Amino acid sequence: MSNCIKQNQRIRTQAHVQEGPEEGGIALVGRQQAAGCGRDWDCRCSLMCLGTVLCSAVAASAPLEHSHHRRLSLHRHRERTGKEGQVLHRSKRGWVWNQFFVIEEYTGPDPVLVGRLHSDVDAGDGNCKYILSGEGAGTIFVIDDKTGNIHATKTLDREEQAQYTLTAQAVDRDTNKPLEPPSEFIVKVQDINDNPPEFLHGPYYARVPEMSNVGTSVMQVTATDADDPTYGNSARLVYSILQGQPYFSVEPQTGIIRTALPNMDREARQEYDVVIQAKDMGGHMGGLSGTTEVKITLTDVNDNPPKFPQSVYAMSVSEDKVSGEEVGRLKAKDPDLGENGLVSYRFIEGDGMTVFEITTDTDTREGVIKLRKPVDFETKRAYTLRVEATNTHVDPRFIAWGPYKDTATVKVMVEDADEPPAFMATSYGFEVEENAPDGTVVGRVHAKDTDVANNPVRYMIPRYTDVEQFFSVGPEDGIIKTTRPLDRETLPWHNISVSATEIGGHHQDTKVRVNIKVKDVNDNAPEFATQNEILVCENVSPGKLIETVSAVDKDEMAHRQYFHFSIAPEVVNNQNFSLKDNRDSTASIYVTRRGFSRMTQDVYFLPIEINDNGIPPMSSTNTLTIRVCSCDSKDTILSCNVEPYILPAGLSTGALIAILACIVILLAIVVLFVALRRQKKEPLIVFEEEDIRENIITYDDEGGGEEDTEAFDIATLQNPDGANGFLPRKDIKPELQYPMRPGGRPVANSVDVDDFIKTRITDADNDPTAPPYDSIQIYGYEGRGSIAGSLSSLESVTTDSDLDYDYLQSWGPRFKKLADLYGTKDSADDNS
Repeated sequence: MSNCIKQNQRIRTQAHVQEGPEEGGIALVGRQQAAGCGRDWDCRCSLMCLGTVLCSAVAASAPLEHSHHRRLSLHRHRERTGKEGQVLHRSKRGWVWNQFFVIEEYTGPDPVLVGRLHSDVDAGDGNCKYILSGEGAGTIFVIDDKTGNIHATKTLDREEQAQYTLTAQAVDRDTNKPLEPPSEFIVKVQDINDNPPEFLHGPYYARVPEMSNVGTSVMQVTATDADDPTYGNSARLVYSILQGQPYFSVEPQTGIIRTALPNMDREARQEYDVVIQAKDMGGHMGGLSGTTEVKITLTDVNDNPPKFPQSVYAMSVSEDKVSGEEVGRLKAKDPDLGENGLVSYRFIEGDGMTVFEITTDTDTREGVIKLRKPVDFETKRAYTLRVEATNTHVDPRFIAWGPYKDTATVKVMVEDADEPPAFMATSYGFEVEENAPDGTVVGRVHAKDTDVANNPVRYMIPRYTDVEQFFSVGPEDGIIKTTRPLDRETLPWHNISVSATEIGGHHQDTKVRVNIKVKDVNDNAPEFATQNEILVCENVSPGKLIETVSAVDKDEMAHRQYFHFSIAPEVVNNQNFSLKDNRDSTASIYVTRRGFSRMTQDVYFLPIEINDNGIPPMSSTNTLTIRVCSCDSKDTILSCNVEPYILPAGLSTGALIAILACIVILLAIVVLFVALRRQKKEPLIVFEEEDIRENIITYDDEGGGEEDTEAFDIATLQNPDGANGFLPRKDIKPELQYPMRPGGRPVANSVDVDDFIKTRITDADNDPTAPPYDSIQIYGYEGRGSIAGSLSSLESVTTDSDLDYDYLQSWGPRFKKLADLYGTKDSADDNS
């Protein structure tokens, strides 16, 4: 240990010598601890000395930084010289190194000594104080401010942080003024093998074709090691295979997995589980390792031909099967997958190649044999076919392993079936003339039983094919006849069906289509193609062509047959129009006179005879209507009506009709308005005519006064409808009729008017069907308690009044009753 320290001191001395004289600086004295040396202190010292040499060389290779400090020191000395007038010489400064090494994961009981700071200005009297700053200063790294020793107080992990940058400075202990500029140095964490290799993307999945050659690359796996790859063998990995031999191997340096056996067959084994190990320290003992799983799947190639499980297949088909129906299936097995296992089938020979066909079911990979055309048990009862199955896709690498096909024999037996009768033709076509009498023979159909029994056949026409029953068929001979005359112009074709049913057996039937054409007979006369009027001007010139007429005929026209036109014999000598037959089934109409007058005759009728020249010939007379119109000088038609000549000037028929229509509408509006004005509004409340409150009743007597209680019956004030509990309304439709409330309603002959009115008011307030609150209610009660008093003379007899009513005696007999009443009262008062 002492030898190592002496070597370190010699290196310091050499560093001072190499640096040359400089102003005083901080010297860094470091300790090295090398990983992998174990407890061999000599080895540690050797490594530390070697590190000291290297760091001193690095420090010596930085003259720029040193010259910078020298320039600063020189500048300071010049300032002092100018101020004090003295020449100050630069003091000597020593540099040792600028980096330390600390081993990671140190778990000793004491802090690790990283290194020591020393300044040339430190005289050892304790006035120099060392300060440490930077990454981890005060927490991870602490410094003795007197001695400058730096210790690591925590365990360091290079994988978390590989180095720390720190700054050291010497200051005056009392004034904290810097004695030296700060010096920066690095503490590197020295790696040890404390991290095993890891496969970050495992587990892995790989695919390789089956039958691959030895050494075929499968995939590459890569492990990572968090240790320092630049220091020692801690991150040097070596790959090996732990599981998967002898089928696969792995390259130790690259981790590439390759096949190790030839002709690995997917059909024998498809998946392999391989375990790969990565070990650091170059694979030597003591290294750490990590493993991963690789699942390798063999992919399919077309290395297997199709194979029929049996050489002969037996099938059967009934003779009543129709074309396209399935007869049977067969399958050639191919263990390959996907398109490598696709198989196509075909017939290569046999006597049924035209009767049967084979297709491939893509879902089941089976060959499906179907009928191409029906078979007949009575004609041929067995067929033999040769079927070949071939791979659709052949891998040229394995073509020598072929052939990739196989053959099998298929025997098809035809089964007898009770078949329906068969017609001798697939369809029949007959012709019959129109208007032929009923019972005319149209034609004959024939069917027979194809079975061995050869049962007789019965014929019939299904009614839905001949709804109107134009035809009949003989049930035994199949002769078709008409039942009534046919009209070609109504229905030129009749499409019916005839069914043949086997008598006996299963009563099977079959149908055949019969098309009957009705042949034309010339039984319709020709007629004009159109019935339009011909318009001619009044001032037309003679000889002018005014129309070309044509004709049509419902009958069929024979080749080179045309219509012949002529004027009817009864008007052949007319002086107005002439006709020319164009011999192409048209005729031209010409004017033979000069000018026409609408006032004299506005319409002319020209009968024309048309002959169709058929067999037998048919003709008809058609009338051509010619109307005379007024035209301008350019023969443009202005009007063809005669009415404008008899109407006043300036008014046409349309204008008169419009005027009349307006008058009728105005009259209707006036009548409607008058009717609405005369309509009487009905009251909102329905009262019967017997309700005396709405009537004026006149009595021819004066009444008996207050003492006459028999003069008027108070019951008449009661509403007959109100006695039932409600008054009907016409302005609303009550949804709920309230029954009459039980209570003290006065009887009909009650004389208490006050109670009667109160009862009526209560009923009106609580009755939902009563008139609205703003309606006018009229009562025959004047009320009581008025300040003005009553205006009636009926109560005058009971009041203290100084009026003298003697003058009533002189008013005549009409006031005699009143004069007696008041005179009698006054007399009674005087007597009392």
